[in-house]
Amino acid sequence: MGRMDDAITELEAQLVEMWRRGRARTRDRAAAINPRLDPTCYPLLVTLRQQGQLSMSALGAELNIEKSTLTRQIDAVARLGLAQRTSDPDDARVRLVSLTDDGARQVDAVTGDAISEWRTRLAAWDQNEVRELTRLLAKLAAETD
Repeated sequence: MGRMDDAITELEAQLVEMWRRGRARTRDRAAAINPRLDPTCYPLLVTLRQQGQLSMSALGAELNIEKSTLTRQIDAVARLGLAQRTSDPDDARVRLVSLTDDGARQVDAVTGDAISEWRTRLAAWDQNEVRELTRLLAKLAAETD
């Protein structure tokens, strides 16, 4: 038990607080897209916007969720008109998932607002600090995969 243990304890506490606040932001962003959107579906929509059309298996792997959970989430966002399933023209057994035009517009609006919020919150930070934070978060994420 040394100084590193105290630093790790503080890191854990800060990460828990960040996740708590992140869940609240996710809830708010999901509601901004559609008040009936389950917040657990928000990462699915953002992933589709970032990566485009994906097979259900690729989307499940990207989100690290099971097929039954993924199917329920896709059903939910499809009912809201935010995403759609299509058959893969190269393999009829494969279902592709993509955002609808309306879904893409709504995700763009919400993520644009989120980026604006981050710009405001970090306006006083030096650009090198932002880059260093980004680098360290990517490093931490790679260590947890």
